[in-house]
Amino acid sequence: MSEMQAARIAEIRRTTGETDVYVRLNLDGSGSADISTGIGFFDHMLNAFARHGFFDLTVRVTGDLDVDTHHTVEDTGIVIGQAIAQAAGSKKGIRRYGSFALPMDDALVLCSLDLCGRTYFSSDIRFSAERIGAFETETFDEFFLAVSGNAMMNLHLRNLGGTNAHHIAEASFKAFARALDEAVSHDPRLTDVLSTKGCLA
Repeated sequence: MSEMQAARIAEIRRTTGETDVYVRLNLDGSGSADISTGIGFFDHMLNAFARHGFFDLTVRVTGDLDVDTHHTVEDTGIVIGQAIAQAAGSKKGIRRYGSFALPMDDALVLCSLDLCGRTYFSSDIRFSAERIGAFETETFDEFFLAVSGNAMMNLHLRNLGGTNAHHIAEASFKAFARALDEAVSHDPRLTDVLSTKGCLA
């Protein structure tokens, strides 16, 4: 089996005094998810990410939810980002860039990303509600910042319309899924990385 055809699967566990996070990610899955973070809405978002990106994703988190949801959400983002980087491997043959504008009722969210090996995160997503269920909306940026930093990606999120917090958040996770699916997909015209430098770093 060639490098570009090899299974792109990562399995990572990260344990600290605040959280214990286990993630298994298959970039070439079918959209199957097994998620348990202790935060219902966050579980819903990660299920949507897996389904709409056609990733197989297992997430098991035990966190200090008696404090708040911050550590659980951020540390899950760290490990998912690490899993993306590990599963993507050398990035030979992949499209590298992905972009998707996703509508959900009143919401319209654009996600654009570059698996360039350098980190940058920019978002203008803002929420009128402090919580969606038990999910604290100020942790939204913390999650995506952690993902982008640990996946070594350039990630932009833009709210092009909408006010409903649930819809905006869900459109964001789904748009991210679709953009990432595009970025990690193989282009038959590529035999190396998509860069004039010869590397993505």
